[in-house]
Amino acid sequence: MRKSFSRRDLLKGIGTAAFGAASVGAMQTAMTNFQSADAADVSGYKALVCVFLLGGADCHDIVLPYDQASYDRYAEIRASLLNEYASNAGGSTRARSRLLQLNPDNSAAFGSRQFALPEELSGIHGLFEEGNAAIVGNVGPLLEHLNRAQWEEETASVPKRLFSHNDQQSTWMASAPEGAQFGWGGRFADAALASGANTNPDFTTITSLGNEVFLTGEQALPYQIGLNGATEVELLKQFEGGDLEDILRQHFRAQNSNSANLLKRDVADISRNSIDLNELFNESLENLIPLSTEFPNHFLGRQLRAIAETIAIRDNLFVRRQVFMAAIG
Repeated sequence: MRKSFSRRDLLKGIGTAAFGAASVGAMQTAMTNFQSADAADVSGYKALVCVFLLGGADCHDIVLPYDQASYDRYAEIRASLLNEYASNAGGSTRARSRLLQLNPDNSAAFGSRQFALPEELSGIHGLFEEGNAAIVGNVGPLLEHLNRAQWEEETASVPKRLFSHNDQQSTWMASAPEGAQFGWGGRFADAALASGANTNPDFTTITSLGNEVFLTGEQALPYQIGLNGATEVELLKQFEGGDLEDILRQHFRAQNSNSANLLKRDVADISRNSIDLNELFNESLENLIPLSTEFPNHFLGRQLRAIAETIAIRDNLFVRRQVFMAAIG
C-alpha cells in the first residue's frame, strides 16, 4: 500500500491520465491517490495554479539541445529558423554560447546529452536551477507515434477530432474533446472536498476567465473572479451604488427556492448564492493587507495578482485546498 504521494507521483499520474492510452484508468488512479494522500491530514493550505496557454508553442524552440553534437544536428535541421534569429537586432538568442544550460538532478539518465533554455526564459531557468520548477517532456494528446502515412491510411490510434483547436484544448483540460463534463482540475477538487478540506465548497475551484471545463467536477464548480474583486451580477452592475441595486439584491434573495418549477428553483438558488458569495469575497478583499509582491502589469500578471489575493483571504473563505486557472492566448 502506498503511504505517501510525492509531487513526482502526482505529475506522473497527471501526465499519464491526461495523455496516455489508458487515460481513464490512470486518471482514476491519480484521483484515488490524491484523495487518500490528503484524507488523513487536510491541515494547512495547498493550492494548484494552472496557467493555460490557449495558443500554440514550438516545444523544440523552448527546451534546446546543448551538447555540441546534438546542437549541431539541431542547427542543421532548423537552419532557416536559426537564420531568422541571427537577423534580429543584437544577434541570435539561439546561438549556443547564449543558451542557458540546464543542470537536472537526473542528468545521468541522459548520457552525454545536455539541454538548455533560451534567454527569454531566464526566469524559468532560475527556478529550475533552484529546484522550484520541473520540465515534463514527451507529453501531448497523441496516443502513439504518428507519421503522415499512418494518418492518411488511418492505421494508427489518434485522439478524437485531432487538428481541431478547440477539441484539443478540451482534451488537455478533460482528456476528452468538446462536450466533456469534468476536467482534471475539477476532479482533484472533488477529491479535496471528499476529504473534508473545505468548509465552503463554493471557493474550491477559481477561474479568472470563464466557466472552464478544467475546473468542473461532479461536486466542484468554478467560481469566477475578476481582476479587481468578484465578478458582479451583470444586472446589478447597471445600477451600482443606487437605491435600485439594493432593491434588486433583496428581490434576488427573496426568490422562492421551493417552487415546483425546477428551472425557477435553480435560478433562484443560483441568484441568491451568487450574491452571497460575491459579498463575502469582496468584504474579505477589503480587509486584505495589500500584497508587497509586484506583478507585471499585463493580462496574465493581473490574473496572477487576483489569484494571489484570493489565496491570501483563504481563511475568510473557509478553504484549505484550492485549484486555480489563469490563461493567455
